[in-house]
Amino acid sequence: MLDKEMTIANIKEALRTGTVTEEWLDMLRTDKRKGVQMLLERYDKKKRAERQLEKNYETLLTYEKEWRAQGFHNIAGVDEAGRGPLAGPVTACAVILPHDSFFPGLNDSKQLTKGKREYFAALIKERALAYEIVHVPAQTVDKINIYQAAKEAMIKAVTGLSLEADALFIDALTLPLPAKQLRLIQGDAKSASIAAASVLAKTARDSYMLELAERYPEYGFDRHMGYGTKEHLAALQEFGPTPEHRRSFSPVQSAVSRLNG
Repeated sequence: MLDKEMTIANIKEALRTGTVTEEWLDMLRTDKRKGVQMLLERYDKKKRAERQLEKNYETLLTYEKEWRAQGFHNIAGVDEAGRGPLAGPVTACAVILPHDSFFPGLNDSKQLTKGKREYFAALIKERALAYEIVHVPAQTVDKINIYQAAKEAMIKAVTGLSLEADALFIDALTLPLPAKQLRLIQGDAKSASIAAASVLAKTARDSYMLELAERYPEYGFDRHMGYGTKEHLAALQEFGPTPEHRRSFSPVQSAVSRLNG
């Protein structure tokens, strides 16, 4: 039973685990111990932050709720990762979230830490009605250009879903597919479905690049994920491109020209 005479350590544990009632909290607020009041202040701050994350997530569901009210039930969020790097695939994801999805704190993958991205990726995979992740390799990027390769990855992700989508929410573009579509600029910060797709695409591509880092340790792919950092450009100049490099990108072209004399 929680009571006012608990030790500060006991109170800290009760607040940490959430095994508290409003009545007990009100009683605790009359406790004169400075340590207790500090614990309460931290607890209240944490709860305010949690409520704000919940409110933000409700805002992310605005478009989903509007479209579901119009009769669309299987809305797929679609996004890609890896347009800018010099190496590795461009990766796309399509994901259909359940109507009661609840991921407070979910956001554009670029706004999340690596740990948070992995946390949400695991939750989304566990709870999604369907998801599909597609890698389109560097060779295809070189053949049809990065924009078309990104579209190809998205199309394959949507058509590969185990559940047919009746609407698509897409970050910044439209696809040559029959489903009704909503094009949202910076959609991964405006739609929960697109944010979920961005997280799955980013974490999947990062995993791919970590595998490349083991295969080509001299390039440091685990540190820059294929982007054109100083370290990466120096490795390109010293060792030349790997089969995973995009030869149509100018820094890679420059390295190839230098090696060919």
